[in-house]
Amino acid sequence: MANSIRLEIVTPERLFYDNRVELVIVRTLTGDEGFMANHAWACKLLDVGEIWIQEAGSKDFKIGAISGGFIDVKTEITIFTDAAEWPNEIDVERSKSHKEKAENWLKTHTRADADETEILRAKVSLNKALTRMHVAAGGARRKR
Repeated sequence: MANSIRLEIVTPERLFYDNRVELVIVRTLTGDEGFMANHAWACKLLDVGEIWIQEAGSKDFKIGAISGGFIDVKTEITIFTDAAEWPNEIDVERSKSHKEKAENWLKTHTRADADETEILRAKVSLNKALTRMHVAAGGARRKR
């Protein structure tokens, strides 16, 4: 068995995940990054995206959706995020509705008539909805 490290994912509502893993892949602000046991210490901001978890002794990945936050990598890996969901927890119809609302808002508003913060909020909402839909469907990257 490969080296493993404890991964803990914490949201304001619950301890989403706590187990030993061989690899965790998350979306940082600079792109997708993987973290394993003996990784250099790091603290990075996370973007909205999928999280891929390979548990110790497993060849398969668990996939979830997270809504940003940050990852702290030391002798353990801790992720703090506002929200995290497994595929079976995602309401796909609600996600589709949020996607359509965000797309429609972005189509009808420009920088001339909307605040930059409002535009950013709509883009984040769209990204969250798309991520949730991808995770519910098995992930954008599918199995490796």
